[in-house]
Amino acid sequence: MATTDTNVVLHVDDVHKTFGGLHALADIDLSVREGETLAIIGPNGAGKSTLLNVIVGRLAPTSGAVVFDGQVLTGRQPHQINQLGVARVFQTPEIFPDLSVLQNVMTPAFAKRDGAFRLNFLKALASEREIRELAEETLEDVGLEGHRNTHAGALSRGDKRRMELAMCLIQKPRLLLLDEPTAGMSRHDTNTTIELLQKIKARGMTKIIIEHDMHVVFSLADRISVLAGGRIIVEGLPDDVRGNPKVQEAYLGTVAA
Repeated sequence: MATTDTNVVLHVDDVHKTFGGLHALADIDLSVREGETLAIIGPNGAGKSTLLNVIVGRLAPTSGAVVFDGQVLTGRQPHQINQLGVARVFQTPEIFPDLSVLQNVMTPAFAKRDGAFRLNFLKALASEREIRELAEETLEDVGLEGHRNTHAGALSRGDKRRMELAMCLIQKPRLLLLDEPTAGMSRHDTNTTIELLQKIKARGMTKIIIEHDMHVVFSLADRISVLAGGRIIVEGLPDDVRGNPKVQEAYLGTVAA
């Protein structure tokens, strides 16, 4: 059932997703409010990444709908959903390794441009200058200004993740989706990423985070939804979720995942 809360920016309404006879998602009903950070946690195979893929249009739900800012996303292509203001940081960084860090960050901004180069050369040049300046500011924001001319493929894993985050931030999304943003990072890089995401959180950006590291989750989440076996088994404030027996049961593997 669609929510009537006017502060809700995203609503996943009774979404199901099946692959053959496998129910990857069932009865998923969740909302994200403006400025909120929702963490989605659960054991491997719980359906977390499948849910993000449904939200961004990479997978079509078997039934149900996803509504963002009053517009139905279901049936739209990923680039159309991105144009509406939804950006995603993937579990495995999706970058252009042979381009510089600056060029990587500029690329999504060019993709959102309205075809100015074809219509007006002078306007295109002005737009390129604006995008370059914005990319420089975004790199400084994530602490990568010193790597602006570095080939992206030469970055450390932590820096690649920060660069991909910059590639999302330059788009000025209304909703940012982060799939395992600290996966494979050292503790130092993880803490740096937490600090960066806390800074973004303080600006009021709405976010959904999938994460296994509970230190990251409890450092950032306003609310937590716990998935197991493709279903939400617990949802609530971090302190309520932390000691919930159903959550402990799911992570011990006694709930189907």
